[in-house]
Order: sequence, then structure tokens, then C-alpha cells
Amino acid sequence: MNRRKFFKNGSVFTLGSVLLNPFQNTDVPDVLAENHKGIRAKNIIMMVSDGMSSGTLTMTDLLLQRKSGTGSNWLNLYREQKAVRGLMDMASASSIVTDSAAASSSWGAGYRVPNGSLNVGANGESYTPIWQKFKQSGKMAGCVTTVPVTHATPAGFCVNSKSRNGQSDIAEQYLELGFDVLLGGGDQFFNAQFRKDKKDLYAAYRSKGYQVARNRSELFQINGKQPVLGIFAEDGLPYALDHANDRELKNNVPTLAEMTQKAIEHLQHHSNGFVLQVEGGKVDWAAHANCVGGLLYDQAAFDEAIKVVMDFALKNGETLVVITSDHGNANPGLIYGKQTDSHFDSIQTYRHTNEWILNGLSSQSTISQVIERVEYANGYKLKEEEAKVLLDFYTGLTKEDGLYNYKKLPYKALSEMQKFRNAVGWISMDHSSDYTEIAMVGPGSERLTPFIKNTDLHQLLLKAAQVMVDV
Repeated sequence: MNRRKFFKNGSVFTLGSVLLNPFQNTDVPDVLAENHKGIRAKNIIMMVSDGMSSGTLTMTDLLLQRKSGTGSNWLNLYREQKAVRGLMDMASASSIVTDSAAASSSWGAGYRVPNGSLNVGANGESYTPIWQKFKQSGKMAGCVTTVPVTHATPAGFCVNSKSRNGQSDIAEQYLELGFDVLLGGGDQFFNAQFRKDKKDLYAAYRSKGYQVARNRSELFQINGKQPVLGIFAEDGLPYALDHANDRELKNNVPTLAEMTQKAIEHLQHHSNGFVLQVEGGKVDWAAHANCVGGLLYDQAAFDEAIKVVMDFALKNGETLVVITSDHGNANPGLIYGKQTDSHFDSIQTYRHTNEWILNGLSSQSTISQVIERVEYANGYKLKEEEAKVLLDFYTGLTKEDGLYNYKKLPYKALSEMQKFRNAVGWISMDHSSDYTEIAMVGPGSERLTPFIKNTDLHQLLLKAAQVMVDV
């Protein structure tokens, strides 16, 4: 059978669901394992929705079903039996609850490392990251993310560092290692104006032949001849919901799907193939903030990138696609009640995230201004006493901590007010120990079993591409 023709007809995906559910229709042809054995994955695209709990995946699918009638691309792979599906144990070397650095390193190194570390073991062992291994085998390699490109998840595929916090150093390591595509945020780690050592890394990248893009227009002008560095925000990119409702952001900042499309276009013609990591990083940040608008719409933006990847992979026929999460976060979910459906549907009309709401308030704001801003963003009116609770945070009467909450904004207080209006509850503002969803499509997907350890994925990817390096 012609390999390209086989992949185009779509029947390649059917066995995965049969393996996981032996009681379903046995008329589905058993073709996945039969036709994938021995076939090399020329390309690998690994997609990570950072901090995605199962409730996030479920609610985004429900939101899209009820808003557009289509459901999510991720869940549709399951509905249409087009993916092999499993669960993954993501514990780190130091805890059953991992952080993103240790999680990414488990895939990057093939070993569990302590939380906070990037491919460096508890006793200082240094493990060669998987994207370096693929580069050594002759493939091109890149990372795309909605947070700084130097952040934990992309860095875990690429570099060694005792601490995930050394992002300025990670930016320099990327240049030394010569990765082919780097797209996301993190201007503060490249710009001489913000770096403590005053190094101009943009100039350094250009001197080594990189094309540098600083906005959406410049990204679209990139050609396929030289490596690419695209940095589109000082820190993380704007939340998808805020982006969609701000003309300036839409004009100047690319979406995750657009960055993914451009990365694939840049890498796809390389004779030895490519590896690409795509991260929906701000899903995690929204979970830390208990912000349902940020969470679900960034997950939906990640889902749009899934479509871009699947459209390419099904046409290409030589690409293994891996879709997963690195850990749960805050474990959000719909709360049962008589008005659950209508309350949840109100999220369809949200204009802005809690970050947008709270960054627009100050100690000088009035109660009426708080009420007006929340109503504009979310479509409901706070009570005066609720507005006063929020204002107390700005006058120093109360404080709120939390990861990525540098301004001490009252995210938790606002989310508690919102849950009575959108029916979404949260267990915390931090990571959880969930076994994560993992889906695979394409050559190599037959290697996935229903339950795996995070470090197993390292060898699975190498074997799928028939890259047998041990350095």
C-alpha cells in the first residue's frame, strides 16, 4: 500500500480506540498497528496545553459545542476514533505534584528531575535534552509558545539548567545551540534595555543569521531560508480572549495558531524532517489566576493550533502528532445547579479576562467604576459590597499572593464572585497531581499504551523517528 495514500484516507487512526475499548464495534478495521510497524516518523509535533486539568478540556469542548456546535478538535479526535489515547503519570523526582520544568524535563531528558530543574538531576547529573538529540540526528528543531520562549516547557525540550529561573541564560543557550524556530514572548530576556548584563541578544541572533520578528506583520514576512526568532511580548503573550477583543493586539500579536502555521511552513521542506514543540502556556497562567475567561479561551486557541497541526499531518503522512498536558492546575469544573447551563453559557459573551478587569482598577477607582468595568467585561453587575471587597485590595486593606500574580491582584476574590454567575468552581490556585491526557496520531502512535510514565515518552519519540542516540 502506498504510504502517503494510506495516511490521506484517514483510516490510519481507527485502531487506537479499539485497543482502549474492546467492547465497541468490532467492524472497525484493525489497521493502525499493522500499517505503522516499521514506518519512521520523519517529523514530530508535540503539543502541550500547560496546566490543563481534565475539567479544562471538558469545559472548553462544552463551550465550543454550545457556542458553535462543533466541539473541540482535540475531543473530536476521540469522537471520530482518529487518535490513540492514554493517561500519563507526570510525577517529578521530588514530588508527586510536578512543576512545568520537571514535567518538560521528563520528556526532554527521559529521567525524572526535581521540581524547578531543567534536565539536571538531583545530584547534578546533566541529561542531553531531546531536541538536541534530534538536532544531532540532522533534523530541524523549534518551539512555539504563548509564554516566554525561555519558559520552563520549551526550555525542558532544549537546554540544561539547574534552575528554570535563569531565563536570560536560557536565551543565550538557544543561540549557542542553534535552534531553528523560536516563537513566543519574553522580550525582557533578549532586550538589552531589560537584561541585567545589557547584552543585546536580538543583535547577537541577527549576527548569526537569524531573521528576527517583533510583531505579527514581521512574522508573516519571514522566509524559509534562515532560522527565526520571533518575540511578541515583554513577558507572556496576551490572553486569547483579550487579544480577540482588542484591535491593536489583533494587528500586532500573532495567535498560537498563526505562529504554529508559520513554524510548520518554515520547517516542512527540510530533507531530514523536523521536530516542533507547541505550547499553550497561558492556560496554566489562567488556572493559577482562577480566571475562567482566560482559561477556556486560551484552551480554545490551543485547540485552533491543533487543527493547523492536524491539517498538515494528515496531508503530509510522515508526521507523528502528540497532544498532551504536563500537569493539572486548580482542577476547575462545572458545579451542579438549576441554572448551571445558562450560567455556563454566559461565558460565551465574555469580552475580557480577569487580568484585564483588575489591571484597569486602582486605589482611585470608585465602586461604580468597578461595577461598570466588570459588567463590560463579563456581562453582569456586581453588588456594591462585592465591588468594595475588590477595592480593598487596592487600598492595602487586604492582600492576595499567587504564582504569576506579581501585582497582588484579587484574582481569587473575583473568581469567588464569578462562580455564582458562571457555575465554575476551583479547588486551588496551584498545580495538582492529575494523570494527564495524551493523544497520538500518525507513525509511532501505535507505540502508545493506555497508561505510561512521563519518562517513557522520551524513548517513544526517539524510536518513532528511528533516532537511536544515547548521549
